[in-house]
Amino acid sequence: MKIKQTIDRVPGGLMVVPLLAGALFNTIDQLHLPFIMDLLKSLGVAPNEDGNYEFMKIGGFTQALFKDGASTLCALFLFCAGSQMNLRVGGKALKKGVLLTSSKYLAGFAIGMIWGILSDPVHGFLGLSTMAIIAAMTNGNGGMFAALTGQYGNRSDVGATAILSLNDGPFFTLMALGMMGANFPLIAFIAVLLPILIGMLLGNLDHEIRNFLAAGETLVIPFFAFALGAGMNLASFFNPEVVGAGVVLALMTVLISGGTMALTFKLFREKSIIAPWAEASTAGNAVATPAAIAAAATVASGSGLMSAADAEVYHGLVAIASAQISISTITTAFLVPIAVILADKYQRRRGIDGKVEFHNEVQTSEVKTSIEENLG
Repeated sequence: MKIKQTIDRVPGGLMVVPLLAGALFNTIDQLHLPFIMDLLKSLGVAPNEDGNYEFMKIGGFTQALFKDGASTLCALFLFCAGSQMNLRVGGKALKKGVLLTSSKYLAGFAIGMIWGILSDPVHGFLGLSTMAIIAAMTNGNGGMFAALTGQYGNRSDVGATAILSLNDGPFFTLMALGMMGANFPLIAFIAVLLPILIGMLLGNLDHEIRNFLAAGETLVIPFFAFALGAGMNLASFFNPEVVGAGVVLALMTVLISGGTMALTFKLFREKSIIAPWAEASTAGNAVATPAAIAAAATVASGSGLMSAADAEVYHGLVAIASAQISISTITTAFLVPIAVILADKYQRRRGIDGKVEFHNEVQTSEVKTSIEENLG
């Protein structure tokens, strides 16, 4: 059976498919079907607080991995992802990475803030929260970016991936919410950022450690995705509000963040706009951001800087925000390659080849060659 190949055919499949599988198992569990509960009772499973028996809560390693392991596995993912953040990048790649990361972040932050002001930061238009918007719009699919810039872009476009990896994880979203007034203490930021920083430090000090941890960045994803799904009900994915909100979120991510990044490139005199459109996606790992923000809210509540009621609001958003971001991930995976192809055709008609690194040098060389041929 070619299970892995089938999963890979689904946009963001390594994250989305296990997430849906976890939601499916949890949905069945929540139905409390008599024959399943009778089977579990006969096997000696302890009842829950409400007296029901659930397969996802049988205890032991099974519950620890598939039901309760989301936070730990997400932290491990952030550690491994941090180890792959290469600080040794070329000047042009560094410039492009900074431009893309900052403009994508500012676009997501601005839309999230405006959305919250005009409607409601928790349950705004279409049921979109500020947290979901910022999480989806500020975190791009690094694998898709590398693939698209490798095909349509140049070396410095691909090299910008090293800087773009900084937007992996919930830190930027947490920082944005803090700037918008959420009372997260400094320790909440440190608690989220520390695994990334330690991984980054080790990965840049020793390339063998980086290579060793590289597999973990991908390997952990389906496990924490399943555990996240195990806290959702599959019915939420068929909720028109969730589907509609997810599609709108995807369109905003592609059109607004992509347009902002392309405009930024033009302002800083970059000829090719392949990289901005290649980054105009929602990453699969952004689905884990709401859960990470909820964990930070718990820390804030424990320190007294946030009320228990406010912390509970973030916990209540995890399921619906994760579902909306999942739909945005799938939708942008279809839209972004189309946007890159259209951008490539557009700039080629204007004499710009995305694969060329320095267009001025190329144009000078072509003029020189033309003059020599005419004189010859």
